[in-house]
Amino acid sequence: MECYDKPKCVEKRPESKKNLNFCCCEGDMCNKDFAWEPAPLPPPINSTTPIKTESHPLIIFLYTMLPIFALIIPIFLCYWYYRQRKLGSYFNPVPTLEPHPTSPPSPQQGCRSIQLVEVKAQGRFGAVWKAKFKNENVAVKIFLMQDKQSWQSEQEIFKLPHMEHDNILRYIGAEKRGESIHTEFWLITAYHERGSLCDFLKCNIVTWEQLCRIALSMSKGLMHLHEEILPNKADSYKPAVAHRDFKSNNVLLKSDLTAAIADFGLALLFEPGKPCGDTHGQVGTRRYMAPEVLEGAINFSRDAFLRIDMYACALVLWELASRCSSVSPPPGEYRLPFSAEVGDHPSLEDMQEAVVHKKLRPTLPETWKQHAGMLALCDTMEECWDHDAEARLSASCVVERVAWQSRALLDSTGNSLPPAAQQQNRFSESTM
Repeated sequence: MECYDKPKCVEKRPESKKNLNFCCCEGDMCNKDFAWEPAPLPPPINSTTPIKTESHPLIIFLYTMLPIFALIIPIFLCYWYYRQRKLGSYFNPVPTLEPHPTSPPSPQQGCRSIQLVEVKAQGRFGAVWKAKFKNENVAVKIFLMQDKQSWQSEQEIFKLPHMEHDNILRYIGAEKRGESIHTEFWLITAYHERGSLCDFLKCNIVTWEQLCRIALSMSKGLMHLHEEILPNKADSYKPAVAHRDFKSNNVLLKSDLTAAIADFGLALLFEPGKPCGDTHGQVGTRRYMAPEVLEGAINFSRDAFLRIDMYACALVLWELASRCSSVSPPPGEYRLPFSAEVGDHPSLEDMQEAVVHKKLRPTLPETWKQHAGMLALCDTMEECWDHDAEARLSASCVVERVAWQSRALLDSTGNSLPPAAQQQNRFSESTM
């Protein structure tokens, strides 16, 4: 069949077979002339020949994603390693930092196995965690490296003699955790489930009895902080301490609604014959700053700083009164002091204009003064936030007045303040 109807004899094979060529054709003398026209060989298959990518979308996807995965995987591994180091700093005990040179050593200092549970608050100097220590809930305030000085300052206050008081936050210990850039400074204290007074008032209103319980215990804590206790044969010396950031956020509530004062990162000690060591008086929370702080006109003395605390104490008493159910109209939504006057986020200039120049104070509704106890409390507030710092009441006088006010509701005769409370117990260098 290969020879059928072929007029010429042409060999088509590309190579000879046994050195012989063969051709065939059909017709007389068709093989007179012989020709060899080998068919071209097919091109060899080249393994490096590029594949047409348009027919392979999977290849396009792989070539696109592989570089991305090559970047993501190292980043993920680095992050995982960092998290492991971070968690290790929370849960693995490390040696405790040596106490501050000026502070007495803590008998409870040492490595503690503490398990952090949840963040409860975020403050200026760090986060406050609820944690487990042995079988007890504790609070752990974590300072970062840049806030180490505040951590040391708080320790110094807590370690003072006579600081174990019912209305001051109980100190447990302090530790350094982690290394290098992961270093954290822990302050371990008692934990109070109710949280701060500010948080409590946002969600709760209080009765007159509850108001008096909170106000009395809070003012007792502030009085003890301000008090100078002279040494004797049995006890050591406790200097007067000014808090300098007194506000409802720094007053914690125990389960029985008594108060415990916390956060001594800005506190100042006043020891006889020693300067207070402060070179900048305009510190604290703007909303609670006294007029002399706002205008930068502080007399750098012990009594001047204690009077600043009393101004802030009056604002906290106002917060309490504004959430009391024993007056009319019923309490509305919780508001911070001066919210009506300067809004929720005042600048320093806003507070200076309102407090220093206009001499504004939070409003005391007339309906409050129809309640016997609240009338006396309003008088106490007005005397504590007096523009003239020297006219303000001391913490001990507020304690005495609030103790009397707590009984005022039961006194239907409308008696006036007792003689001791009538006296405006002003600050005096000789009596403090």
